[in-house]
Amino acid sequence: MSTRRASIAAGLVIAGVILLVVAFTTWYTIDESEQAVVITFGKADTPVTESGLHFKLPWPIQQIEKLSKETYSLQFGYKQDASGELVSYDKETKMITGDEYIVLADLIVQWKITDPEKYLFNAQDPQEILHDSTSASIRSIIGSSTIDASLTDGKAEIEAKTRELLTSLVNTYDIGISIQGVKLQDVELPNAEVRAAFTAVTDARETKNTKINEANKYRNQRTSEAVGERDAIKSRAIGQKTARIEQALGDVALFNDLHAEYKKNTAITRQRLIIETLEQVLPKAKIYIMNDDGETLKYLPLQQMENQTPPPAETKTEGGNN
Repeated sequence: MSTRRASIAAGLVIAGVILLVVAFTTWYTIDESEQAVVITFGKADTPVTESGLHFKLPWPIQQIEKLSKETYSLQFGYKQDASGELVSYDKETKMITGDEYIVLADLIVQWKITDPEKYLFNAQDPQEILHDSTSASIRSIIGSSTIDASLTDGKAEIEAKTRELLTSLVNTYDIGISIQGVKLQDVELPNAEVRAAFTAVTDARETKNTKINEANKYRNQRTSEAVGERDAIKSRAIGQKTARIEQALGDVALFNDLHAEYKKNTAITRQRLIIETLEQVLPKAKIYIMNDDGETLKYLPLQQMENQTPPPAETKTEGGNN
């Protein structure tokens, strides 16, 4: 009797455990920042991306793997320790440029999970694959770039090429993630003295470019001024030429008109020209009266005498003489 009761009790316990497992493993919730994959006997079903309450078969028939929808950051070449300080890994970031210089390059890769099934089942460690792909991509691009481009104005192009190559590698590996962005943090030389020397060379090059730009600006300014002066001189010359031509044509037309009138009546025209000439000449002429009888005074300067002012008249005082 006791054995039967024990068996019944054990059965009830097992049934209670089964009911608890069924009660707690047949439903799950997903918030807005998550996505889930339902795994049935080790096979993944269609990913669930809608937030809220969902139901499934109890464990161990089906189980849930939840993954985040957020964007992750892969820090290549440095990490933050527990205290929040940055720890660099020079061995990881040391690479050779196309012109055989050694530089240190670290960067951040923004990525997110776009296919949970592939992320879970196509690779054992997708993040490790992503890290190795990042290393291969940046080393390949730095290896085909010059040190000047790596340290100065070529960083944007290096970032773009690195993202393109990394995206291609990740798509080839098919690990269910997508690259959102690549951002170079620092690209520098490994030695302080070398950095200082390169900085001096870079400053000298920038100074040279500045001087060249200033010289080109001055040359362009002077050229523009010279062209403006030349155009002004040409315009004045053309204006003077046009004025002279017009004046000459006017004089010719006037002479032709006079000549035509002269041909009509030569005597009257001749007398009129003589009178007009005298009217123009006589008001400016000086008149002299000549004496040809052999005396010393040859002429009488009338105009000088007219221009002389008469002396003031003498006054008499009462009771006195002049």
